[in-house]
Amino acid sequence: MQLTANGIRLEVEDHGSPQGEPLLLVMGLGMQLLGWHEDLVALLVGRGFRVIRFDNRDIGLSQSFDQGGVPNLALDSLRYALGFRVKSPYTLADMAVDAVGVLDALGIAAAHVCGASMGGMIAQRMADIAPQRVKSLTLMMTSSGARRLPGPTLKVRSAMISRPASQSVEGIVEHYVRLYALIGSPAYPSPPAYLRDRFTTSVKRSYRPAGTARQMVAIAADGDRSPVLGSIRMPTRIIHGGADPLVPIAAGHDLKAKISAAQIDVVDGMGHDLPAPLYPRFVDGIAAVAGRA
Repeated sequence: MQLTANGIRLEVEDHGSPQGEPLLLVMGLGMQLLGWHEDLVALLVGRGFRVIRFDNRDIGLSQSFDQGGVPNLALDSLRYALGFRVKSPYTLADMAVDAVGVLDALGIAAAHVCGASMGGMIAQRMADIAPQRVKSLTLMMTSSGARRLPGPTLKVRSAMISRPASQSVEGIVEHYVRLYALIGSPAYPSPPAYLRDRFTTSVKRSYRPAGTARQMVAIAADGDRSPVLGSIRMPTRIIHGGADPLVPIAAGHDLKAKISAAQIDVVDGMGHDLPAPLYPRFVDGIAAVAGRA
């Protein structure tokens, strides 16, 4: 369904009993709400949650920001590396207000919030901007944005800003399959046929690379969130893969050191994805931190 949140149109799905504990899922860079697999959603509903997943602005079926232009990612990456300010059409704080707006539109006073990758960065901004709306916080494979933290390898960085060789559905899907083979979990590899099926569904639903580029620039422009992390008081769970090649495990330990209420679950062999064999572990972690709220 389409809702108006923070003055823009967002695509939102609401799963489970309206009387369940509200859980807002915030997805990462360029990923649609489909990134939260329906089997994972079903497990969370089975644990008593009312699960809300949505397309972030500029992606999926939510409102686009094409008026913001297409960023020059190579130039913006260089500016970021040199410590210069990166300009973006919108900020992660704007996206955090979008997420709060989803709760407003659904009449939810406060929710447990789980964010993955960029979604975890948005969740950090939510906890800072509207702490009364966040019952508990789960931060998956994400970062404070501190500049001293190790980043991805050059190979991974290049793959993230590369483009498909073909603009056909098949060419775009193969591009994503290769990317996820690079950043995924070595101990829990997703079969290529499974990835092709998931990405085919996703690309046919929506494919907006310019929106992904604008989100990427918003991440760079957001900078270091460390100064606000010390004020986070709600129960927090950090879930991070020990083999993450995109956001190395040092970022998870950094978050744990900066958020006093945080506990960390380091998953050996997990990369920068959400492997199906780990769904029960993720659900247990989210339920545990919700229980602390």
